[in-house]
Amino acid sequence: MMEIPVYTVDAFTNLPFKGNPAAICPLLHELSDELYQKIAAEMNLSETAFVTRINPSDNFTTGQVFRLRWFTPTNEVNLCGHATLATAAVLFQYKNNVNPTVVFETRSGDLSVTQQGQRIVMDFPLNPPTRQDPNEFRDIIKAAIGDHPVQDVYLSTTTKKLMVRLADSCERSLLTSLKVDPTALLSSERSGRVKGLILTMLGSPDCQPGYDFYSRYFAPWNGIPEDPVTGSAHTVLGSYWSDKLGKRKMRAYQCSRRGGELELEMRDDGRINIAGQTVTVLQGTIIL
Repeated sequence: MMEIPVYTVDAFTNLPFKGNPAAICPLLHELSDELYQKIAAEMNLSETAFVTRINPSDNFTTGQVFRLRWFTPTNEVNLCGHATLATAAVLFQYKNNVNPTVVFETRSGDLSVTQQGQRIVMDFPLNPPTRQDPNEFRDIIKAAIGDHPVQDVYLSTTTKKLMVRLADSCERSLLTSLKVDPTALLSSERSGRVKGLILTMLGSPDCQPGYDFYSRYFAPWNGIPEDPVTGSAHTVLGSYWSDKLGKRKMRAYQCSRRGGELELEMRDDGRINIAGQTVTVLQGTIIL
């Protein structure tokens, strides 16, 4: 019999049942890809993360560099923010990792994660999007938001995330109340150019707590109808809004039903710091 420890951690929130839940499995040995996928399907969260030691003489308390992989219920993904935040929280809080910074070797290169008080700060790649002709994407835009006015359409080709900015005349309540049908999204975009849809709008930085922009994120192409809070989408959003607002530090709110808050800072090395808090809601054992 094999016993695999598992934690469910709500990321980008300081309240249980908010933010984005991820399942985290710290493993002493690598398992098969097939088993990773089965466990992720069983956990049935937007991502399940598997973290393993790279140096066999290390443990989760003393080690500084680990391997990290992320699986949705249907497939492995190249980058996942909330499950990285959640994995670091497990290492710092439950494995009592002694290092101020840990490094994860991933499909998106090395990701450094640092504990700063209550926050965990992730050093992520920046994925600047490029402006698109809205007519090229009118089917998917129509499926997502109907006839509401659009200000900008941008695409990040590296992440295959399409970003649609609602006109500034729209209220936040419009973004929050949109009912987006994942089946309609899937049938509206089959070219393979898009694997995730970001809807965003200008925030209200003058009202407390002062968000620079809002967003929602849909990825039915990866088996995720709507993702509650998405770190990887903010590698695109951070680039776009920093440029539009002329700001290097921003606070963002993803207004899904659960909701979550991210703090962003553009780095001098052309990357982005994405910071947030976490709450652990479950600790258990998978028995196989």
